[in-house]
Amino acid sequence: MPRSERNDLDAFLAVARERSFTRAAAKLGVSQSALSQTLRGLEARLGLRLLTRTTRSVAPTEAGERLLRTLGPAFDRIDATLAELSEYREKPSGTLRITASEHPVETILMPALERLVPEYPDIKFEVDVDHTLTDLVAGRYDAGIRFGEQVAKDMIAVRIGPDMRMAVVGAPSYFARRPRPKVPQDLTGHACINIRLPTHGSLYAWELQKGKHELRVHVEGPLVFNHAPMLLKSALAGLGLACVFEDQVAEHIEAGRLVRVLADWCPPFPGYHLYYPSRRQLTPAFALLVEALRYQG
Repeated sequence: MPRSERNDLDAFLAVARERSFTRAAAKLGVSQSALSQTLRGLEARLGLRLLTRTTRSVAPTEAGERLLRTLGPAFDRIDATLAELSEYREKPSGTLRITASEHPVETILMPALERLVPEYPDIKFEVDVDHTLTDLVAGRYDAGIRFGEQVAKDMIAVRIGPDMRMAVVGAPSYFARRPRPKVPQDLTGHACINIRLPTHGSLYAWELQKGKHELRVHVEGPLVFNHAPMLLKSALAGLGLACVFEDQVAEHIEAGRLVRVLADWCPPFPGYHLYYPSRRQLTPAFALLVEALRYQG
């Protein structure tokens, strides 16, 4: 139904129910003359008289009464349904699919979900723990979490965590057998624990920097994992040196279970960002997630 026809029928319903052009015009926010002209046009198109007009009153004709009985409840149901849909649209609901590596899921996403899930039971969160740089559009993800420097330029990025640092650590039992490295070149004489990057299958080169000196050190050792938590477990067991996130080992360093070396070669770098396609329309549920994760520091 064209919008103009719906407007004309709404005008008829208002007059038929109010039994007054004056009250109907006030309800619709139009002038009496415009309302009268609308009704005359509707009657002309239908070829029927819908209203009986006198100087003191307005009443539906037999055809008008039939239209009122049929059209009134139908339009009321339509309006009620549209109002319900509007409320549903305003209410955060639906499924959000997020791809992220293990570390931000544990340290940033899960604390946010612990707050959101109980409060918004109509939102379903599907989290894919993946260390690759996933194509959001191809994978039909709503958003991803990666380091700021890894986010593509055509994406919107929202900072969700502070700057981060790496930490090179080893157990006291390991250093009881070997001297502590003072410069990156000393790592060649150490057993280092490697991780194989799933993105392109190669071993992670330790990225070290001091001032303007940037190094990518390809370390060697008896252990290679594709699961980051195993680096920490192996280091705690005294099996070698590991290069891990600073926040993962802070308590172990403070407790003396691990010893940090080359700290002056591990500067801060941009932390985690939530990223999503620039053309994505923010649903109430997704907007809620963005604000819950947004870094306030």
